[in-house]
Order: sequence, then structure tokens, then C-alpha cells
Amino acid sequence: MFLRGIRGAITVKRNEETEILEATRQLLDAIVAENGIKPEDIAGVFITVTHDLDAAFPAKAIREMKGWEMVPLMCSLEIPVKGSLPLCIRFMVMVNTDLAQEQVRHVYLNDAVKLRPDLSRS
Repeated sequence: MFLRGIRGAITVKRNEETEILEATRQLLDAIVAENGIKPEDIAGVFITVTHDLDAAFPAKAIREMKGWEMVPLMCSLEIPVKGSLPLCIRFMVMVNTDLAQEQVRHVYLNDAVKLRPDLSRS
């Protein structure tokens, strides 16, 4: 078994709590489904948001999900690089898995596909 990092990102249209929390759940659900993982496999989730998202902590959405109460979560601000993608939530999910590095499925949704078009699937 290995500790692997699974990347993911999603954008929202507005800086609103319900939109941030829903997008967070959508991204986590997609990462879990794409990689066949369970909460007990997760060592931790590191979440960043761009500076224009301050209406909610994305971790709140995950803490409210059944089975995720004990998963360590950490939120932080993304580095504010000029010209970077706005209204974006990014994940680094650290998971214990038997998947080889090339089998890991990273997930980029909405405008976040621009971040890693090489890893995004249409």
C-alpha cells in the first residue's frame, strides 16, 4: 500500500456559501468515485481557495458528509498569482491505496479543466 496524492479542482460562479459548499461536495464525490476510495482510506485533505472565495470554509461541507467526520482537513489560501484562475477550490487528497501512480485519476471540473488539460477528461 502506498500514500498517493490525488489532485482536484473546481470553480464556482459566485462567492456564495451554498455554491462553495456544493462545489466542494461535487469535487470530493468525483475524486472518490474516480479512484474507488473510502473515507477510511484518506490520510488527510488539504484544500485551498483563491482570495476571491471567502464566504465559506470548504472543509465545512466535507465535515457534514456521513463517514467523513474523522478525516483530517485543512483549508488555506492559494498563492495570489496575477492572471491565475479565479473562484477556484483546489484539493490534495492524500490516500492510502494500492493504485500505482499512473492509475490515480485526478479530477478537474468546470473552468478548472484549464489548470491541467492534460489530466482532464471530457
